[in-house]
Amino acid sequence: MNTQNRIIELTEKLNYLNHRYYMDNVSEVSDFEFDQMLKELEVLEAKYPQWKREDSPTLRVGGTITKEFATVKHRYPMLSLGNTYNEEELREFDERVRKGLASSELRIVSQEMQQVSLFDTHNSQLTTHNAIEYVCEQKFDGVAISIIYENGILKQAITRGDGIQGDDVTANVKTIKSLPLKISHAQVPFEFEVRGEVFLTRQQFDRINKEREEIGDVLLANPRNAAAGTLKMQDSSVVARRQLDCFLYSLAGTNLPYEKHSESLAALKSWGFKVSNTYKVCKSIEEVFEYVHLWEDKRFELPVDTDGIVLKVNNYKQQNFLGYTAKSPRWAISYKFKAESAVTQLLDIHYQVGRTGAITPVAILKPVLLAGTTVKRASLHNANEIERLDIRIGDFVHVEKGGEIIPKITGVNLSKRTQNLPLTHYITHCPECGTELVRNEGEANHYCPNDKTCPPQIKGRFEHFISRKAMNIDGIGAETIDLLVQKGLVCNIADLYDLKFNQLLNLDRFAEKSAHNVIDGIEKSKKAPFRQVLFALGIRHVGATTAEKLANHFGNIEALRKANLDELTKTPEVGEKIAYSILKYFGENENILVLERLRIAGLRFENEDTPTPESEKLKGKSFVISGVFQHFSRDEITQKILANGGKVLSSVSAKLDYLVAGENMGPSKLEKALKMGVKTINETEFIEMLT
Repeated sequence: MNTQNRIIELTEKLNYLNHRYYMDNVSEVSDFEFDQMLKELEVLEAKYPQWKREDSPTLRVGGTITKEFATVKHRYPMLSLGNTYNEEELREFDERVRKGLASSELRIVSQEMQQVSLFDTHNSQLTTHNAIEYVCEQKFDGVAISIIYENGILKQAITRGDGIQGDDVTANVKTIKSLPLKISHAQVPFEFEVRGEVFLTRQQFDRINKEREEIGDVLLANPRNAAAGTLKMQDSSVVARRQLDCFLYSLAGTNLPYEKHSESLAALKSWGFKVSNTYKVCKSIEEVFEYVHLWEDKRFELPVDTDGIVLKVNNYKQQNFLGYTAKSPRWAISYKFKAESAVTQLLDIHYQVGRTGAITPVAILKPVLLAGTTVKRASLHNANEIERLDIRIGDFVHVEKGGEIIPKITGVNLSKRTQNLPLTHYITHCPECGTELVRNEGEANHYCPNDKTCPPQIKGRFEHFISRKAMNIDGIGAETIDLLVQKGLVCNIADLYDLKFNQLLNLDRFAEKSAHNVIDGIEKSKKAPFRQVLFALGIRHVGATTAEKLANHFGNIEALRKANLDELTKTPEVGEKIAYSILKYFGENENILVLERLRIAGLRFENEDTPTPESEKLKGKSFVISGVFQHFSRDEITQKILANGGKVLSSVSAKLDYLVAGENMGPSKLEKALKMGVKTINETEFIEMLT
């Protein structure tokens, strides 16, 4: 089989497996087999970019860097919907629809009567009719998107924007694995547009926030805002890791063969789009009310937040007769669910100290039943939020849980406020160690700067260090860490590697087996790769992904330690905030001493495949490699650059020094390099740089 046919075969096979996994919940091959096929396709596409298809599954991985999102005018305006909040308003909407269609029928009858003789009036047919069907759909709490397909290929994805024009986010939308890049169904029109809602499931939202908490970043407020922010990220590979999803709810185009909206939804599903199975065709407003009552409670069983339903007239001709106002269609409306809320008393405010020293105020509430659970606590986020709410201990507060996992306080019931309740003054010193708090310019959170002796920070660093994504030390948990710190056996992470079997055996709850497990787990952790060691150090803002980028970029801890601000920010995904945090970490002598002890203990502080240094001829220079070469493979060029002090980047940017261009390289990189003034060199010129 020739290379081009192999690329076609892999593309078709992987797209099929993706569809089976994400749409049918069926895994026909193991993750390992899938990854091996994907890697093979990536290698072939890199060598022969002219045969890469527009529906290549490698686009799901991302990698496109977008500095600015082009503004695109919508072919069909994306209008907003009117809102209703009770059943009476829904009934009024139903009456408006019936009156609107009745007046349309009278106009049509009048026109038809003028065109026929008195003897032919029985042949007159009404275009509209009294029977009205509605389609009820969940109003998912995400970001509206419009996606254009041509000849079955996903061509462009545009955000709602102001309804008239939005931003082109095509590269980011292509990372959504449930969204088909190519449709091969026989009945698909040559050109059409689908609309839907891009969202983060609660599970993915919680995963992202947990990762952000581990690196000391401010937590994301809610899944909707997180999805909106993700869609506008510059690096599509980061978007891919966020694992966005999308439900489609509308089809638009010319000469479509469908008479009803429900028929369009069925067609979208048959073409491979993800359409929520929660929609229902209702033949009366009473059936609509039944749907509303069903989902008022059942919506909490869904994996994604929903704050209401959307009600649409099903028949397209009826939609056309009803028409539009200046802002919204007359044939559709949204019904907002009442947020689960309650009023309870604020008993106290506790201040928690995180691993990085971040202070989180937590409201302690008089227990109240809300959305099926007893709520005792709610986050107050930061000092700004406390000041905005003017919340005081003893106040009666409104607590909501509108589908969110964490309850939120939305306001104070001032009518119940007792006179002379003192103002809430945010704490000025750490509740654990008494150190004066700091608040960095441009940040909402307060921090305890005492990262050396503040107990929660010490314990938090240990728990982070031993975690699965870091050193993955078996046999040690939070209770063991508490005990070791309490007994003075460990003060910093390097102390773990000095622990002795007899020391553990003398501790409460430790037998020979559990002591052996701890010692074995610590010994096995010495095999952890450099990227995990770097993540385990707990440098603020450096998550697992950033640690991997830094490890690949610099190759070893010494090169990273010596890097300046400019060199750090040339690393993919590293901005100034992360760079300053790295400089601060390596600027503290105590951290350097800990690193030296960890090195002596046997931890890995360089990539296993780090090449033997040859010279510093390329020191301070960065390269992107693209195309096929005569004397070297791309991996060999990478090793040569690293061995001579240079750095290899994954994408072209204004900070890049050289684009090493081989044969059959993709035109996009070359075009971008020319636009940004990046110097392009061929293989011969690269060799000359080394000699």
